[in-house]
Amino acid sequence: MSRLVVISNRVQSVDAPSGNQGGLAVALLAALREKGGVWFGWSGETTETFTGHINFQQGKGVTTATIDLEEQDFDEYYNGYANRTLWPLFHYRIDLTEFERDFSSGYARVNKRFAETVLPLIEPDDLVWVHDYHHVPLGRELRKLGVENKIGFFLHIPWPPMAMLLSLPSHRALVESMFAYDVVGFQTQDWLDSFLHYVTSQLDGVVGEDGWVTVGDRTIKAITTPIGIETADFEKSANSDAARHSKERMYMSATGRSLIVGVDRLDYSKGLAERFAGYERFLGSHPDHRGLVYMLQIAPPSREKVDTYQEIRANLDSMSGRINGEYSDIDWTPIRYVNQGFPRDVLAGIYRAARVGLVTPLRDGMNLVAKEYVAAQDPEDPGVLILSQFAGAAAQLPDAVLVNPYSPEEMSDAIARALKMPLAERKARWEKLIDNVRKEDVMWWCELFITALEAVPEHVEA
Repeated sequence: MSRLVVISNRVQSVDAPSGNQGGLAVALLAALREKGGVWFGWSGETTETFTGHINFQQGKGVTTATIDLEEQDFDEYYNGYANRTLWPLFHYRIDLTEFERDFSSGYARVNKRFAETVLPLIEPDDLVWVHDYHHVPLGRELRKLGVENKIGFFLHIPWPPMAMLLSLPSHRALVESMFAYDVVGFQTQDWLDSFLHYVTSQLDGVVGEDGWVTVGDRTIKAITTPIGIETADFEKSANSDAARHSKERMYMSATGRSLIVGVDRLDYSKGLAERFAGYERFLGSHPDHRGLVYMLQIAPPSREKVDTYQEIRANLDSMSGRINGEYSDIDWTPIRYVNQGFPRDVLAGIYRAARVGLVTPLRDGMNLVAKEYVAAQDPEDPGVLILSQFAGAAAQLPDAVLVNPYSPEEMSDAIARALKMPLAERKARWEKLIDNVRKEDVMWWCELFITALEAVPEHVEA
């Protein structure tokens, strides 16, 4: 049986408590335990001079291998091209996208270093699985070094429309590099369609049956594989002692008020300012609900060295302060805005306590918070998921209350509808939602992609 070599920007430590592991880590660690192999990536640390030294760690049947990067690598590859060029562009924020030659050269250099360093770890029959926008050209670098293994790539974020991608100076080279892979996976059919539109329009590509796509002498399989969560474990977490404690804390602090919860990284793609504006419109339009409901927004900081994120935090600080100043009473504050993260079992309890889950990104590859909220609910008294129509999860969860996050009126109406929704409707919607979250969980996603990669014939060519 083939081993699995996983390559991603960051690597989950095998010693991390299971409660602190995200769904992706759980799935990949389980696949690695089953197949054997190694998970390779950046340690998160910097070094004065890149040496290629690999830090190995073993535990629970899994081997991880990490490298340190130079400070310049971190600035140009991670803070630069990955997070100031590709991230905003792929989330439709061309206004925030920075095109710097140093960024692109750093991105190319680090991917080349990744390929050269991981090469000795790859055995002839291994399956190689590369993850996310940090490493789009990594497959091409591996091919240059003579790797003939089956290599797959999965994109965790959206793929932009062709008109936006054309603004990237190196757009053609970036997309052509993806044809070094054998299987390329996207979260939704929309993102796959955007990729195929570019390939057929700009590269004279030919789309065949069953997802086969040909450009020049290379044929790859392009598929839709939406990622899920570790549903069974998360449902157990929602019934744990820690979850029950956090739920009771929420009930005690709510003093009978209905909780609306949002949990997001502090990122412009999450639509937090628009969410605050929608909630503010709700308070203004429904004075009868004032004092009877409150919103808890948990937003841990991310990428704090990037100016844009500092601006987001300052804006949200200002908005929450203004809304609270306008609508608070002596015994009620409409928004609780918290800039820190919490363990997943604690979050599960918070989700269960919330009458409404507000998941309204402006654009998201998937959004697993939406699925976690569903998995955490009490089957006898479930809350209501309000979900952005622009989240990848909307394709799988149509029984959520779908909204346009750019419209304060729609957000306001959706909150009012959710708070008034009868129990029978809440249960009927939740049952359909949880059915999908259970069936298409993270292990389903992992097996779906690996099966597709294993099924690719050797040396697929046009």
